[in-house]
Amino acid sequence: MSVTLENHLTGEGDLSLSEQAYRHLRDRLIMLDIRPGEAINDGKLAAELGIGRTPVREALKRLESDHLVVSYPRRGTFATIVDITELADVSELRESLEPLAARRAAKLATPALRAEIRETAAAISTMGDDDDPYDLMRYDIKVHRLIYKAAANAHLEDVLIRYDNLATRIWCMVLEKVPSVASHIAEHVELLEAVADGDAERAGKLALEHVTSFEQAIRSVL
Repeated sequence: MSVTLENHLTGEGDLSLSEQAYRHLRDRLIMLDIRPGEAINDGKLAAELGIGRTPVREALKRLESDHLVVSYPRRGTFATIVDITELADVSELRESLEPLAARRAAKLATPALRAEIRETAAAISTMGDDDDPYDLMRYDIKVHRLIYKAAANAHLEDVLIRYDNLATRIWCMVLEKVPSVASHIAEHVELLEAVADGDAERAGKLALEHVTSFEQAIRSVL
């Protein structure tokens, strides 16, 4: 079973080429398809994506502000190194903001989003340790983005996506060492159901527990 984070560039509706390139490259970076420290050639990426260099360069500027790439004069652009020591700082912020987003989502999600949230919970409930761990992580990303979107606060969504991206990179660095990725992803089922049911208090509590267990799982294999 697999899930695609974003559609192919030719199928993203009204999004600008720069936005499409940004989303595509962002997800390759956070899933470590582009390895930490790897040089990024904008011309090669433009050719791969079937677009010009300008949208790719615009995307890379945004990705630098997201701390996913870094540019050096006369040297070029590189995927940032994954710094495990950032785990505590990232987790501290997420422990405050993830419950807030979950509570808001439970209160404010549209009927269409609640339906999508229930569908995602049902899909996750069928997954297990036999599933590819990277596919499981893509579901993890999808869950968080759904909740952030349902929270109906663009500023909160933007901040949380940024920190969830950094957390996901850390997770992917140790993915092969984690005993059961599936059990971590399965925690989302109750959270999603609480959001879909409009139970803000329970959603906030489960979101906090999930972030806490994420940090504990990472530390257990370091």
